[in-house]
Order: sequence, then C-alpha cells, then structure tokens
Amino acid sequence: MKKIFSLICLFAFVNSLFAQTDASGKYASVITGNSLKQHLSIIAGADMEGRETGTEGQRKAAAYIEAQYKAMGLKSVPALKGYQQYYPLYQDSLKKGELEVGGADAVFGTDFIVPLNNNESGKFKSKKLVFAGYGIDDEKYSDYTGLDVKGKTVVIFLGEPQRDGKYFLSNTSRASEWTFPGIAKKMAVAASKGAAGVLIINQNQASFNQRSVENGKKTGVYFPSSEKDSKQANFAQISHAFAKTILGNDFDSLAALVKARAELAGVLQTEKKIKLEFEFKKDRTTINASNVVGIIEGTDKKDEYVFITGHYDHLGMRNGQIYYGADDDGSGTCAVITMAEAFMKATNEGHRPRRTMVFMTVSGEEKGLWGSEYYSDHPFYPIEKTTVDLNIDMVGRVDTERMTDDSLNYVYVVGHDKLSSDLPIINEGVNNKYTNLVLDYKFDDPNDRNRIYFRSDHYNFARKGIPVLFFYDGMLKADYHKPSDTVDKINWSLYEKRTRMIFHTAWEMANRDEMLKRDTPLNMGTR
Repeated sequence: MKKIFSLICLFAFVNSLFAQTDASGKYASVITGNSLKQHLSIIAGADMEGRETGTEGQRKAAAYIEAQYKAMGLKSVPALKGYQQYYPLYQDSLKKGELEVGGADAVFGTDFIVPLNNNESGKFKSKKLVFAGYGIDDEKYSDYTGLDVKGKTVVIFLGEPQRDGKYFLSNTSRASEWTFPGIAKKMAVAASKGAAGVLIINQNQASFNQRSVENGKKTGVYFPSSEKDSKQANFAQISHAFAKTILGNDFDSLAALVKARAELAGVLQTEKKIKLEFEFKKDRTTINASNVVGIIEGTDKKDEYVFITGHYDHLGMRNGQIYYGADDDGSGTCAVITMAEAFMKATNEGHRPRRTMVFMTVSGEEKGLWGSEYYSDHPFYPIEKTTVDLNIDMVGRVDTERMTDDSLNYVYVVGHDKLSSDLPIINEGVNNKYTNLVLDYKFDDPNDRNRIYFRSDHYNFARKGIPVLFFYDGMLKADYHKPSDTVDKINWSLYEKRTRMIFHTAWEMANRDEMLKRDTPLNMGTR
C-alpha cells in the first residue's frame, strides 16, 4: 500500500510539474483569431475615426482599451491614479509677429515667417548683424570661431557641410544632429553665446508658399521637444530676396557655397551695422493625449517588469476619408489586449507571473513616437528593473514584397542581436517549441535603408538600455498609411499564431530566474 501511495504521489508530482511547465501552452489557447477580430473590429471601426493623436477618435480608443483592462481585472499603476498616463500636446496660434530692419517694416509671409513651435513669446533688438555660417559649434567644426555675437543678431543658413560626399560632422551619408533636431540645437548655441536673436535662411525655401504662411499663423498639434529644456534664442526665417537686402551681393556667393555643402567657417566675418527689432507673441492651447496601461502584479519578482506595447493611434481622417489603421497598429493593440486576457486567465487559475506584467498601448507613434518618448522620459517603473519591452506594430498581414515560400508563416523580428544575448535564445526557443514561425531578421541589418529599428515605440525603450524585441509583418507597401488598411484584409490565422508566439516569449521572460542580461551593444547608430 505504501509503495502504491508513493507511486501515486510521484505521478501527481510529475503531472503537476508538466502542467506548470506547459501552462504557457494552455493559456496561449485563449488567444484566438475570433477574439482578435472582436477587438479589432471595434478599434479599427468607423466610430474611432482613425484614432489620430489628440482627437476625439484617439480618446474613444483609449476609453475602449481602458474598459477592456478593467473588465478583465487588470490593475492600474498606483502612480498614475488610473489607467491612463497623460502627456501634454501643444497647439499654438500667432498673436503678433513684427520684424523691423533698418527702420523699415518687413512683411510677414513675404519677407519673413516665425515658426510657432520653435519660438516662445518674446522680443529682441540689436544694432549689429553677424553672419555665422550654419550656426554650428562643434569640436569638429565651428562657425563661431573668432566671432563675438553677444547682443547682436546672428544670420545663419540651415544645414551642415559635407566633404567627399559625406557629412563632415557625422562622417557618414546621414546628417548629424545639427540637421535634426537642427534648429533647436542651433538656437541653444546662439543663446549660450549671448546672441540677441537669429535670422535663418533655408537654402531650399527661397520664398514662402501659402502653407508655410498658414503654419506660421497656427500650428497643428505637436509634442513639446525635450530640446526646449535649454534656453534658446528667438528667430525669424527670412526669404532669399529679403536676405539679399540685408547681406547684399554676398548673399549670392554664400548661397552658392551652401548649395555645394561647403564649409562656411571664417567666411564673411564682417559685422554689419544695422538696427533690428523683433517682437513675437503667441497663444498656446494644451491638449492631453495618453498611454493606456494595465498591470498584473508579479509574485516573488514583482519589482521587475515585462512590458508589452503597441501603439493604438493612427492617421485619423483626411479630406473626409477615415484611415482605419487595422494592421497599423490596430493589430498590435489588440494583440496586447488578448495577451493581457491570457495572462489574466492564468493568474486567476493560480499561475500568476513572477514578474509584473505591464500592458501598455501608446499614442503618438504616427507623429514621432510621442507616447513612448514621454514614458521613457517619465517612467512610472524603474528603467533598470525593466527586463524587456516586447513591442508589436503590424502583425496582422503579409508583406506584399515577400516572395519566399514561407510568406504565410513568418514574422520579422527586430532587435534580436542588440542589447541582450538572451533575446534570440528565449524567442527562438519558444518559437521552436510552440509555433515554428520563420523568424526573419533582415531589418536588424545596420544598413537597413528603411531604418525600421527607429520607427516604432521599442526604440524609446532601447535608447534607455532596455532590451527590446519588435514584431512586425513588413507591410510597407500595398495599403500602408492608406484608407484601405481595413479589418477585412487581416490574415486571422497568421495573426493568431504570431500573437501566441509573442505570448510564449513574454511568459518565459516573466517567469525565468534572471532578468535579461544587458551585454550587447546597440549597433544601429542613432535615430
């Protein structure tokens, strides 16, 4: 009897161990094409009006996602006092823009414009103009060498020099940060050197079209750049004709040098005595957007975090047409929701994850990764305790350019060889065990011309050193960013399979003994 009892206990233990280790397989079955379709038909439906960030459509989508999180029993982040992390967006309108040079009034819209989102209300005056090339001050190249600009107005061109076909400052075919963010960086340098203000010449914009003039009167919604944290000089952009009235015949020779991408340091160092006054005022409206967040608190490793992200915004409405964004990124959004449902079912049945699971859908991705940038700069959980971000952006369709036999059984995985050597081991391991998708790494090539690594929200985690994997279907043509990206074109069985594979990856990362190592350099350069 004792032997039989021991055998029964052993059998029960083995069964228990098997159930525990294969719980991932059991709860992945919660994720079905039907459940994904149920959510996606709403997220990418007409009522959401394309979910453009800062609009009522985006707020409706946020409310839907929050309602799903509440209904399934996800908790909110205590620091947020709710399920949404709000962040500010601005919209500016011109109240006053006046420029007087040499006693004569310049004409707004003809002689000058004032980019609203790069300027704050203020005024300046000076009695001297100084030409400072491209307005660059870098250890490799400086337009300010030998110049005293304190209390004077600085005149600069946009852009930066090249040498032998490469940008001098980056030594590559890509421009440096003096081009992007460019203006903000140059205005900060001018302010630090005591310049009264700046006049900018854009070599590629000789005069101002109606759109430029209207943008100088009222902006669209924009995200406040972190570059604004430093003091910046106010500036006006001037037309080529007006620049020539200030610089005389020197303008033509300077413009030729700029067109040739030549260095301008030391060129035209003569000061020009001329009285200049500038006054600018604007009104600002603040519009809140949000990231929607729900969590499942972990057990013994609850102070470590696994993020699963996808952006729920899209392009909104244009000329009366709705841009539905079913694949981009309704598919990622609904994958996040259904994975939360699967993890929640596991939790309710005694399989709570060891680490805290953070299900975060972000907005502002289509505008420039705004929501994830805001989170990465204002995290509610420690960056150093965040083991991974699994980001999902477009996983519901097939790449129309993919001509291989596996076109119905693949997913592009981005980030596998960066930041952590654990990433491919875990991801490939669960894929081999459960789903057998072809994991295509082509977008991890540092020479990827599409620069996919920088184009979705995982990047803002990666720039903080957090290991990331980005899952993507590669659908860059066909219906990409068109009103025709609709629910009826989703491949439901492939979408289900991809989402389950990501769930298995998250499950392993949430329950393993160690956080992911951070032992691999990021070899993709900068955004």
